[in-house]
Amino acid sequence: MLYLWIFLLIVGFALLVKGADWFVDGAAGIAEKCRISPLVIGLTVVAFGTSAPELAVSVAAAIKHSTGIAIGNVLGSNIANILLILGISSLIRTLPVKKNSFFLDIPVLLLASALIIGLGVWGSALAWWDGLILIAVFAVYMVLLFLNARREQRQTALEHTMPEGKREEKQPKTAFGKWMRAMMERTWFLILLTLVGLGMVVGGGTLLVEAAKFIANYFDVPEDIIGLTVVAIGTSLPELVTSAVAAAKGETDIAVGNIIGSNIFNIFLVAGVSSLFWPLAFDYPNNLIDGLVALGAAVLFLICALAGRRKLGKIAGAVMLLSFAGYYTYLFLVRI
Repeated sequence: MLYLWIFLLIVGFALLVKGADWFVDGAAGIAEKCRISPLVIGLTVVAFGTSAPELAVSVAAAIKHSTGIAIGNVLGSNIANILLILGISSLIRTLPVKKNSFFLDIPVLLLASALIIGLGVWGSALAWWDGLILIAVFAVYMVLLFLNARREQRQTALEHTMPEGKREEKQPKTAFGKWMRAMMERTWFLILLTLVGLGMVVGGGTLLVEAAKFIANYFDVPEDIIGLTVVAIGTSLPELVTSAVAAAKGETDIAVGNIIGSNIFNIFLVAGVSSLFWPLAFDYPNNLIDGLVALGAAVLFLICALAGRRKLGKIAGAVMLLSFAGYYTYLFLVRI
């Protein structure tokens, strides 16, 4: 049985990698066709898609009253998204952070990170009314985001005069490559490619998480540590692969927007919806420490972006990865 789950782990990872490749290509193509900022696509479509595993796992955990996995998944995923995924992505390619993000998306991320700590500590749990507060704030953010997107869309329509010479692309050498390039000009195919890629990302992520949970339980790892490590990293793999692939393809706005959007989704939507099914116990001091680390990761992201003049370079990536290693060292040396 153990060998079967190891095989499924590998299959899930393969689905993640190829699915993310198609997902990024489709999302970037739709953004260009509709003249929508790739950042907005990253903050919404891509972020929601890559957060689907977190939503599925946390809701299922809440229904089963496994609140350690549910809250650990949210906090652990947010920590991994910034410190691990942005760290790796910024080592692959320098990631510019849009000016608009400093006025809306990053402040909302900081608010979300502080709010989940405040609500959790206040009642020692995230109850259903706390979930309604999180969902309500999320709804307000989405309205502001789409209003901002419409403004950007009008501005982009006026400025969309890029000469063809700046859009140099490698010519495909195979018949399949030529067919794919021709199909990429069709909106319906881009939508199909995005949906198929999303399905592969979510399916692969879910399969990988279930396999990882079985393997972790096989070796008797505690539930809260499973939530913070195996489940958190497992459900963050769609973000990891999607952002890494986006960075490698030069779609840096999607790479950054994916992480910011996913973290906002995780707190407002994943934690909010999960708490409607069962109160998510917020244990002191462990969950408080995890929440503060998640908030600290968001603050570190802001500091690195400002220090790099709205860019995340290799130094920022190295600092994030070292911070991630430090947190995991604490988990395995102190918490277990």
